[in-house]
Amino acid sequence: MNKLAAPPKESVHDWLMSDRPGSRRQASLGRAYSAWRSFARNRLAMAGLAIVLVLVLVAIFANVLAPYSPYVGDLTTTRLLPPSSTHWFGTDDQGRDILSRIIHGSRITLFVVVLVAVLAAPIGLLVGTVAGYAGGWLDAALMRITDIFLAFPRLILALAFVAALGPGITNAVIAIAITSWPPYARIARAETLTIRQTDYIAAVQLLGASPWRIVLRHIMPLCVSSVIVRVTLDMAGIILTAAGLGFLGLGAQPPMPEWGALIANGRAYVLDQWWVAAAPGAAIFIVSLAFNLLGDGLRDALDPKTAK
Repeated sequence: MNKLAAPPKESVHDWLMSDRPGSRRQASLGRAYSAWRSFARNRLAMAGLAIVLVLVLVAIFANVLAPYSPYVGDLTTTRLLPPSSTHWFGTDDQGRDILSRIIHGSRITLFVVVLVAVLAAPIGLLVGTVAGYAGGWLDAALMRITDIFLAFPRLILALAFVAALGPGITNAVIAIAITSWPPYARIARAETLTIRQTDYIAAVQLLGASPWRIVLRHIMPLCVSSVIVRVTLDMAGIILTAAGLGFLGLGAQPPMPEWGALIANGRAYVLDQWWVAAAPGAAIFIVSLAFNLLGDGLRDALDPKTAK
């Protein structure tokens, strides 16, 4: 008597892509896997992700990768040397290796980007969801405050806050965070206005959930993906704003190797010793481009209208 053949085991791919997930965990992992497949098909987005990962690794292992000290140079023998096999990006007016300063400056750049995102994104998300769900006078008041912040260019507003708080990298981060949350609030409010009319929210209301529980547990998670995309796209602007403050002497203070401050240090030698300003400028350009490519890829991957 022939035995019945055992049914083939379900692969991980089939389990993740199932149309009928058996649990919330399977559904969440399936959505994440589908978004990753869509993201991975975008070669430019993958290139941006690779550059960002390299930046993170460079920042983590800066002490190992930097060939020289970023703070100590020799004014007599290594001042303003052009790029060579000994100093790949040349040296500055203090005889310090520019490559080493750029490598260590990546830590400052990541510190600013991560801290601004951690501070600004939750504020904007909370303001936008509360305004969109509450409506009425509270919505009008919160959005008028948001409009006031949006009425000023980010760099100009950040300059005003730094001038009030005092120069320094910490105050620069606070100033950039204060000026960065309004776009996130706008996005979160727009999505909340749509979500609050759904049957899903009506069912939660019928179960007796409080307004704060609805906002925090049911509306905010649905707005997170859009805010993440906007944060990623804003990374380039955050880097440029931080570099602008450093260039003007209001951000990181000497001898910290912040990229904007490095450009400011090289502006006096831009015609003859071009590498002093060109190297940190190229670093800002490459990293900003990488975050833009990454943000574009995330936007396409997390958009349900374009996801496949």
